[in-house]
Amino acid sequence: MITTLFALLPLLWLIVALAILKVPAWKACGIAAIGTYIIAIWHFDRAPGVMFSGALEGVALAIWPILLVITAAIFTYNLVVHTKAMDTIKTLLSSVTSDMRILALLLAWGFGAFMEGMAGFGTAVAIPAAMMVAVGFNPLKSILACLVANSVPTTFGSIAIPTTTLASLTGLDPIHLGTFISAQLFILNIVAPFFVVGIIGGGFKALKGVFTITLLAGLALAIPELIINMTAGPELSVMVPSIIIMGVIILGAKFLPVDDPDYKVETTTEKITGSQAFVAAMPFLLIVVLLILTSKLVPAINAPLAAIKTAVPIYTGEGAKPYTFTWIATPGIMIFIAAFIGGAVQKAGFGEMFGVLGKTMKNLKFTYITIISVVVTAKLMTYAGLTSEIASTLVAATGSFYPAFAPLVGALGAFITGSGTNANVLFGPLQLAAAHDLNPSFTELPLWLAGINSGAAGIGKMFSPQSIAIAIGAVAPALDSFIESNKVEEGKASELRESIKANVIMVSVLKYFLIFIVADGLIAYFGMSFINVIMGLLGK
Repeated sequence: MITTLFALLPLLWLIVALAILKVPAWKACGIAAIGTYIIAIWHFDRAPGVMFSGALEGVALAIWPILLVITAAIFTYNLVVHTKAMDTIKTLLSSVTSDMRILALLLAWGFGAFMEGMAGFGTAVAIPAAMMVAVGFNPLKSILACLVANSVPTTFGSIAIPTTTLASLTGLDPIHLGTFISAQLFILNIVAPFFVVGIIGGGFKALKGVFTITLLAGLALAIPELIINMTAGPELSVMVPSIIIMGVIILGAKFLPVDDPDYKVETTTEKITGSQAFVAAMPFLLIVVLLILTSKLVPAINAPLAAIKTAVPIYTGEGAKPYTFTWIATPGIMIFIAAFIGGAVQKAGFGEMFGVLGKTMKNLKFTYITIISVVVTAKLMTYAGLTSEIASTLVAATGSFYPAFAPLVGALGAFITGSGTNANVLFGPLQLAAAHDLNPSFTELPLWLAGINSGAAGIGKMFSPQSIAIAIGAVAPALDSFIESNKVEEGKASELRESIKANVIMVSVLKYFLIFIVADGLIAYFGMSFINVIMGLLGK
């Protein structure tokens, strides 16, 4: 019991420090990293040098690729603002609809799912949330909507890297695993956009007039995702549906128009030509093109680029593997290339662009500290055995009811690491071990629990300090730009800035996290029981 308590201390500290004591995120996470190092050496009896090497590996992982992609994504947004192309994009968006609820679905749900399916690494929160603030959405609501929207596509993000990694690690068939995950997420895929509308509109009363579009937007993810996983595998199971989602929302706005003055956003009658729209959207279009061309979907390009890498031995503990820096075939590099080319097309000089980059990096300095500290904490907890201690205790304590609590394990992994992939690496094997201990003859149980782990990782990511730090890093400069361009009164400006502090976001998103994790627990437990009955009837 004492060992489990010590294992939980870094997590308890983060929750108390951020949500109750209101300690700045970079300080709270820095203290968590230092405290975890001390606990690992003192209570878990790990060698100081080995743990220090684990911390260094955490720093390496945080910088490349996580901070690389965050910096690239926010730089792209800032550059589009600098060139005034964002004004054109805002006009384009308002031409789709003047209803903030539908616009939120388009950006947070549709475009966010697309960014998750293509790039991941926080881009699905950073870019849509910043764009929503630029259009005039409340900054806190924009962050919450994007965090909630991103909870379900995470497991199939970055061309399904979390799911394919889990399949490779556990030896499970990726098509069967993806099918189980999409079946488990089916209900949440449908209800998540309703929460997006509720967050933006101030409650579920906001669904009046947009219920059908919201339902169609949910079904546009749930049904294609399941079909694609069953037939082709997980790689395209979010990227393709995200395009369908955006198409459904745009068509819905056209053929099911709503005119509710309570939810109108300011629109302009200015006409945008096709060439103006193309130039304004150039960086984002190039991001899509480059990410597709350099992904595993195009092996002829991906293979030689992925071969440009350096393996560096950093962690020196048992089972250590060299850390690999992939220099070109990584989303951050592609986003940077797209930004610089797009900026040049928008008539920005390279001096201007580097000036925007420098300002972006300066504004992100506390975000950098926060994310490095969080990743270091995660690595130390993993290498010292704190994470496995927490998970093993949960399995032992819940017994036959463990499947109902299995989502907590996956969510815990993502809360700690901010990554669906890392959550699967941490706890995927544990879920298989738990399945064997619960019922060795139930052949589908390992697939079921592994799938639950992967799906729940997205729910945990909603509440992760790393995700919250990314959201703040993206929205804060967008908010400053909005305040400046709209000459917002100082008192109101201060109120808006205070609303996106880490503690406010964490407290605000907690209720959505709890709703989703409880729902996933019920799906996990009763779904397992249903499969067990079916298998029994089939004599398997």
